[in-house]
Amino acid sequence: MTVPGNARTMQISRRTFSLATVLALAGGSLGYLPPVPAVAAEIADGGFEVSHYGVNLRYQLAPEVLSGTTTILGRATRTLPTFDLHFLLTVSSVSVNNEPAAFTSKDGILKVTPKRSIEEGDDLVVVVRYRDNPSDRTGDGSGGWGWKRTPTGVVSVGSPEWWFPTAFDPADRATQSVVIVVPKGLQALSNGELPWYGGPEPAPGGDKWSWTNNVPQAVGVTLLAIGRYELTTSTGPDGRPFTRAYGADLGDLRTPARLSVERTPEIVAELSKWFGPYPFKAYGGLVDSTFASVVATATRPTYTAGVFAGGANSSVVAHEMTHQWYGLQVHTVGPDTQWLSEGFATYAEFLWSEIEGLGTAAEVAQFSFDRHPADDPVWQSPPSHPDPESHSAFPIYTRGALTLQALRTKVGDDKFFTILRDWVTRQKTDEAATTAQFVALAEEISGQDLDALFQAWIHAAERPATGPNGAFTAQRSAKPKSYEQITANSHLFATTGHHGQGPK
Repeated sequence: MTVPGNARTMQISRRTFSLATVLALAGGSLGYLPPVPAVAAEIADGGFEVSHYGVNLRYQLAPEVLSGTTTILGRATRTLPTFDLHFLLTVSSVSVNNEPAAFTSKDGILKVTPKRSIEEGDDLVVVVRYRDNPSDRTGDGSGGWGWKRTPTGVVSVGSPEWWFPTAFDPADRATQSVVIVVPKGLQALSNGELPWYGGPEPAPGGDKWSWTNNVPQAVGVTLLAIGRYELTTSTGPDGRPFTRAYGADLGDLRTPARLSVERTPEIVAELSKWFGPYPFKAYGGLVDSTFASVVATATRPTYTAGVFAGGANSSVVAHEMTHQWYGLQVHTVGPDTQWLSEGFATYAEFLWSEIEGLGTAAEVAQFSFDRHPADDPVWQSPPSHPDPESHSAFPIYTRGALTLQALRTKVGDDKFFTILRDWVTRQKTDEAATTAQFVALAEEISGQDLDALFQAWIHAAERPATGPNGAFTAQRSAKPKSYEQITANSHLFATTGHHGQGPK
């Protein structure tokens, strides 16, 4: 048996893919990895694996200066007479295993030549010191949002090369600690959790904020936000640190933003029932009025304030927190598999709608199907081959979610949710997820041949003959109360470059 468009035995290494197909991608949602910059195509495999990034920064607002020392712990996967890091800022020195190293820097490539070759299997300790104004730098086509100045500071989402050096593969996972000193009166936010005291320490020239994520994360889903925020840390019902930050200038959007993001622990508890244990040790969210998209940065998503302009929107929180599983743990590469991230996150909105009493998942799916007759052009762009010129949310978000409802109808609830949970636990960290792998898992757990189902819902450029709930629905369904909000969220995601991996 084969799945059209994918060999059943096909396995895609993220490193191999980064050297080829990723370079052709032009952005899109963090539901798949951002592209490696074209100038780095020949060296995207740096020859080493990183286990930890230790980032120490000092930020000055006026004139803007970022100075830092980043320590990288890793291991060589081959002999390294030289190796490359991804970084845009001006470097003053580099050392490798406690010895000064020669280096050159151009077009985002920091080329390091150690005093002596690093042998395969050897530990690697790299220390990079730098000082620069990131706002003076231009990007290198690597995706992310760069270094965005705000009225009170800066936001950098999915763009670590603007503030610390990294390996080139945005899917490489490592633990991370970020310590940053900022002027008094400003807050600094990154991934992970604060120490027990839940706030900054006094430091010469400002306040020191320390963030640690002891669960490996991809560098493509990093977050750095500095500015005036209402930042609160507490402990969720499950014992995890719950940190949320709201821009001081949110105005009337502050209340609907809080009505949504403050429910994150409750939402994570429900998602964990469906998808398995939450994969990180902390959660929360950042709401910023100057940021224009929604991104599932690790441990706490970054929300544009505009997503709450219509009022409370807990549905978007369910969507983004789902990406902590499907997007950050289950990585996809390229738009042809993006449904494995965005379709899952949209289906989580269907499930959350049921919890909220706004329509069951089956009702939301059926109404979404009924809204589009067979001659609607949206069916001509299937999830496995979405139109790259279109900003329609339907193929990846809506049809991806309908596929999951159709699978649930076919195999039953017990096996369906087992499939979703096992899809996370069986994911290999060095391998990109494919539709073929998901189909194989679903067939293994269900004991059924599912080729026809996935051909109809994922690959065919036409409307499936049977709806997501099977043949029993003979009449059009009533519109669920959650439908407009879920549809509006999907439209926003599809039109703003929403990221559900960082590297929607």
